[in-house]
Amino acid sequence: MSASDQLDGPFQKRFVALGDSFTEGVADIDPSSPNGVRGWADRVAGQLIANDSSWGYANLAVRGKKLEQVLDEQLDPAIGLDPTLVTVYAGGNDILRPTVNIDALMGRYRWGVEKLLASGARVVLFTGFDSGKAPLFKATRGRTAIYNEHVRKIAADLDLDLVDFWHMREFQDWRYWDEDRMHLGIAGHMLMAKEVLKVLGEKDEIEDPEVDTAPVASLPERLIGELTWTKDYLYPWVRRRVTRTSSGDDMSPKYPQLTSRVW
Repeated sequence: MSASDQLDGPFQKRFVALGDSFTEGVADIDPSSPNGVRGWADRVAGQLIANDSSWGYANLAVRGKKLEQVLDEQLDPAIGLDPTLVTVYAGGNDILRPTVNIDALMGRYRWGVEKLLASGARVVLFTGFDSGKAPLFKATRGRTAIYNEHVRKIAADLDLDLVDFWHMREFQDWRYWDEDRMHLGIAGHMLMAKEVLKVLGEKDEIEDPEVDTAPVASLPERLIGELTWTKDYLYPWVRRRVTRTSSGDDMSPKYPQLTSRVW
């Protein structure tokens, strides 16, 4: 199917999601979905399609991507799909690097957002998560706050919708996160999908996520848990930083073309 055939197809409305692991849906495990994950964006798309069958959906996000990579690799393909709605969340992986010029980075971010807006799409932005209580990322809280100020200013200047992840207090409850402590879990992705639908003003029939009661762990159990987390998650993450590799290397977007079949 040619690009023109794709755009001239049945989709009168087109939702395109851009970003990194957050938007790809990492940790929302679903073996029936591309890349083995579902995620909040897929859940939003499924609800949009249920509300109105004229929607099509593409998800170009790939885990591990930094902001420049998202813009370089996803921006033009997204615009080529003639989007009606675009969500953008990128920059979290930059914030975690040893050094980063956030002001320069966000100048580039603004340029990308303006280019998307010029395509005629409705653009939705996200603030970053408040990591003050996160064991791995709390040292980057100040950077994220600066990033968020840029995002808020861009959203205000351009009159864009904003999903305020920073102020969503529910996500201070770690039961909404995956055991890797880096990505939202299934319940977290469900909750985020509901928040995005609220910002969009769309009907939301997604079930309220349920979380188990947190067990009371003894000191030895907590120590074993920390050692297991360090071995299984922290060490591999640090090794990727040292070797300059990414979890998204050799991975492709889940839905590079518009579809109405969201598993």
